[in-house]
Amino acid sequence: MIIFPAIDIIEGKPVRLFKGDFSTAEQVADDVLETAEGFVKAGAEWVHMVDLDGSLKKKRVNSASFVSVAENTPLKVEVGGGIRTLDDIAFYAENGIKRVILGSVALKNPGIVKEAVKEFGSLIAVGIDAKNGFAAAEGWTESSSVHFIELARYMESIGVKTIIYTDISKDGTLSGPNLEQLTELNDAVSCDITASGGVTDIDDIIALRDSNMYGAICGKSIYKGTLSLEEAVSVCRI
Repeated sequence: MIIFPAIDIIEGKPVRLFKGDFSTAEQVADDVLETAEGFVKAGAEWVHMVDLDGSLKKKRVNSASFVSVAENTPLKVEVGGGIRTLDDIAFYAENGIKRVILGSVALKNPGIVKEAVKEFGSLIAVGIDAKNGFAAAEGWTESSSVHFIELARYMESIGVKTIIYTDISKDGTLSGPNLEQLTELNDAVSCDITASGGVTDIDDIIALRDSNMYGAICGKSIYKGTLSLEEAVSVCRI
């Protein structure tokens, strides 16, 4: 299983949120590149980065930070937030980003996802963020009547190979991942499933690994010190 340490960005600074609420934003580090370099030292090979400003403004805002990490570290960078067009995807593809996450657009304009998969293939991942099992959009400020399994199966049908699933009620809470929903999703589709939200400690990592998840995103647990990134990476190499 791949460990994805996370850097969520507002105004160029790494922050964490509680249950996706922007009013709870807490700066957790001084510098994006310095934070990424720390992840490299801990043995990480990937980094999960989110443009929170972009999620709200529906456009790329902090792209320079993502490109800087891709250019100045050996980390493979996956990026989400504010990606709405094929031009946005092309920009990241041309600037060394290894995976581009489509979130709101997958729910609201799935035709773009279909086109993106045809043009960019495995570069494309879809982020499914859910409240009470139903997909949310626009930085989690909008809810829908689309069940997360229904959306996942449709994404699979148009060629998506990687899904990042977040139970919003777990995000930033350090209360453990939603193993029940993650297992349901992993059983429902053939896509690689990355778990996001709630990871607290090494026991959560082991539980996700043993549930055959493709990846686990770790944010607040790393910054608060409840999870050793080095240990997490190590147990997933076993």
